[in-house]
Amino acid sequence: MEESEDVPKDFIKLKSEKLSVDEVSELVVSPYCGAVSLFIGTTRNNFEGKKVIHLEYEAYTSMAETEIQKICREVRQKWPSVKHIAVHHRLGVVPITEASVIIAVSSPHRAESLEAVMYCINTLKASVPIWKKEIYENEYSWKENKECFWANSEK
Repeated sequence: MEESEDVPKDFIKLKSEKLSVDEVSELVVSPYCGAVSLFIGTTRNNFEGKKVIHLEYEAYTSMAETEIQKICREVRQKWPSVKHIAVHHRLGVVPITEASVIIAVSSPHRAESLEAVMYCINTLKASVPIWKKEIYENEYSWKENKECFWANSEK
């Protein structure tokens, strides 16, 4: 395969169905890359002593996709050797232990892909309009991401 045939691609998906680690990681594999780094954010069963039943996510979908595309462009500016980027985020109900978000990045060497994955998740949580509601046994709570710039601007 000529390198020109393996042009860098971004795979962005917001969906209500269960996310697949295999699907996301396979999207970014390239014969020119020796590293694929993944981040998988899952639903845990507790928060500050409360039993979490499940999470629910809502998004301003078109704006969220635009913001994720912007993050991908920023990654490519910071780490020019990055080949492919995949960001899949689940919407709706996410049961305990299932993935809410999967991010995969391929690059020739591990340092770039690891740094890029961390940048992607931190920036996504800070700037992408996706909201999380934690459902507990007898109550619920909309959660702010501590990284979210608009949530902290009035404090």
